[in-house]
Amino acid sequence: MAEAEAGRAAIRRALRSLKRRHLAEEGAHSPAIEALTRPFAAHALEWKEKAEKHELELQQCYKAQSRLSEQLVTEIEEGKASKALLKEKEAMVTSLQAELEKTSEENVQLKQSLDEKTKALDLLIQEHQAVKAELEQALTKLKAAEDENQSLIDRWMLEKMKDAERLNEANAMYEEMVLKLKTAGVGGIQHNAQQEADGIIRRSEAGYMETPIPSTCTITIRAHDGGCGSLMFEHNSDKLISGGQDQTVKIWGAYTGALTSTLHGVLGSVNDLAVTNDNKFVVAACSSNKLFVWEVNGGRPRHTLTGHTKNVSSVDASWVKSFVVASSSNDRTIKIWDLQTGFCKSTIMSASNPNSLAFIDGDIICSGHRDGNLRLWDIRSGKCTTQIAAHLDVTSVCVSRSKNFILTSGRDNVHNLFDVRTLEVCGTFRATGILDLLLWHDTHSET
Repeated sequence: MAEAEAGRAAIRRALRSLKRRHLAEEGAHSPAIEALTRPFAAHALEWKEKAEKHELELQQCYKAQSRLSEQLVTEIEEGKASKALLKEKEAMVTSLQAELEKTSEENVQLKQSLDEKTKALDLLIQEHQAVKAELEQALTKLKAAEDENQSLIDRWMLEKMKDAERLNEANAMYEEMVLKLKTAGVGGIQHNAQQEADGIIRRSEAGYMETPIPSTCTITIRAHDGGCGSLMFEHNSDKLISGGQDQTVKIWGAYTGALTSTLHGVLGSVNDLAVTNDNKFVVAACSSNKLFVWEVNGGRPRHTLTGHTKNVSSVDASWVKSFVVASSSNDRTIKIWDLQTGFCKSTIMSASNPNSLAFIDGDIICSGHRDGNLRLWDIRSGKCTTQIAAHLDVTSVCVSRSKNFILTSGRDNVHNLFDVRTLEVCGTFRATGILDLLLWHDTHSET
């Protein structure tokens, strides 16, 4: 026991001795330790700064890597789209190549066809030139024949004019003799002869209705401002239609003078009027190069007929076909119109301005021209069938109800009555001053 205590005491003394020795050594070596510790602290601070700097650079690298990743994804998507587009273009190129081959084959075929047609065209041109030469020869012969024919017609018309003048002289002598006989107290003979002659003329026309010759004015109608350009009756009616320079067409009661309706819509002055054979439509030829069509019942505008390039001088409706109308113009044309559609069916060219025209039957019209000729036209072929020298300048033409006679008026102060069947002058009427004609009215005698 004592030995144990002694051992523990010895151990404690040894430990205290070691501790004192350690403290002494530590005190002796502390400057060196401090000197060694001081660089490590400075390096630690420097390393910390470098670590922070590297951490910041690392963050920037992460950000750059993120951006690059996004760009890479975008580029990959664009690459996929470009690849799909490339495949589509390759398919399109294949299709275009096939189409090109097909087109090349068609081009070869078309070239062969073109060569064949070119050869055929050359042949046709040669044939055309030959036919053209023959046509020119025929036209030369035709022109010579027409000149000769016109010369013969002029000579024939001159003889007819002389015959008409001799007839007028004979009529004047007859009237002078009748006047002398009447003075001698035998006026009854002259009156009876005149009655018989007048009856023969009047009854020679179809649709004769005997009426007395007007001697006094019963009604005066103030119709238009600036003048009345045209006047006509409806067929088998007492309605009177007038057109004037005030751009209106008016319908009147002939027995009362009362205005029944006014048709508006005209541009320019009214030069001529026509009524269809069924009295359903009124057509006005105007200075505005147009024709205007109205429905008689109600006055509603139906059509505006355009196509003439100058003043429309005359218009007439077919006696046979309700919807066929012909017009003439200073543009040297005659146009045939369809009132059902409002379109021009055909155009006839003339060598001279037509001043007036009228239907003879369903397919033949007559026209009076500025060159003094009366012409008959077939509207089916558009060709002039007959040409007659009538006046110095034909101002108007009028066809009788029987269609057997044409009455013409000219600036030579003469009315000529032509027989349509023989195309000869069967009557001549003279007066002082330039006269014009209106249409024969259905309810009056045609003399």
